[in-house]
Amino acid sequence: MGLMPLDAEARAARGARPATGAPLRLLIVSDAWHPQVNGVVRTLETVAAHLRAAGDVVEVIGPDRFRTIPLPGYPEIRLAPFPAARLARLVDAFAPQAVHIATEGPLGWAMRALCRRRGWRFTTTLHTRFPDYLHARTGLPPRLSWALLRRFHAAGEGTFAATPSLCEELAARGFARVRLWSRGVDLDLFRPMPGEAWPGLPRPVFLYAGRLAVEKSIEAFLALDLPGSKVVVGDGPQRAALQRRFPAAHFTGWKRGADLARAYAGADVLVFPSRTDTFGMVMLEAMACGTPVAAFPVPGPRDVVAPGTGVLDEDLGRAALAALGCDRARCRAHAEGFAWPACAAAFRELVTLVPV
Repeated sequence: MGLMPLDAEARAARGARPATGAPLRLLIVSDAWHPQVNGVVRTLETVAAHLRAAGDVVEVIGPDRFRTIPLPGYPEIRLAPFPAARLARLVDAFAPQAVHIATEGPLGWAMRALCRRRGWRFTTTLHTRFPDYLHARTGLPPRLSWALLRRFHAAGEGTFAATPSLCEELAARGFARVRLWSRGVDLDLFRPMPGEAWPGLPRPVFLYAGRLAVEKSIEAFLALDLPGSKVVVGDGPQRAALQRRFPAAHFTGWKRGADLARAYAGADVLVFPSRTDTFGMVMLEAMACGTPVAAFPVPGPRDVVAPGTGVLDEDLGRAALAALGCDRARCRAHAEGFAWPACAAAFRELVTLVPV
């Protein structure tokens, strides 16, 4: 089949099924899946749940269905080496009408190869700036990794990116058919809450939430000279080293569900020190709880943080202190523009334009 542009005119001209049409058998292949805890997993599981509730049949194939090995240097993440034969059997048993490849790991490459052999069309998402992560961990020149990612995504019919800034960057790097697909937040779970979430800690409470890994630049937060308390919610390979280096900070490990929402709502500022995230869902979750954000003025924060809901500054400490003056009601109102149902509907619209 020839290429199909992912736009409304092409859909009308080619007679593709609209987003409100018959139930769709959608296959999502992802190297990031349970029991991993990250924004990719939360995004995929939430979108899949919304689509299923609307009547679609959604199958997610992740590493949990294969023999796995730990990712070197990051044992919490497990990869499925040589998955091709079992993957093909699982795919055939499901018989998808549309295929979306969410990650560029072993499963993603194996599904890409299967689609190319069979002449199937598929879409992809660039969730993670792997070139920056690899450079931070190994020193590998980012241009080499970007070339590999460009090759991976070029085989698909469209690459989804979470923010306008990332769309522009990918286009400038030579990626074709880049499409904007934003993210959502659970507005019922993440909401302003009364009561004291951090009893006994001096105020103000500056919070980090997420994986504790080198690419997240958590030291840029923990090394700041700030009043009150610093709290770190999350876990990862850097936790032990960070606890030794910053003994005054409070490390809680992972929090989920209502406990995580209370952690956000009880903080005075969420500090987001990463320069490499493509979106940063924790920023939306915090703002939905009424908590403003302090971050660097880089892609991700530039697209997510609106005026009055946080402060972006190359001086992260100055941003954190200034964010204390933000209006918490305004933070909540801004987050309400990122509802999951709209995110899921946009995803379905994009993948429906590229049937297998």
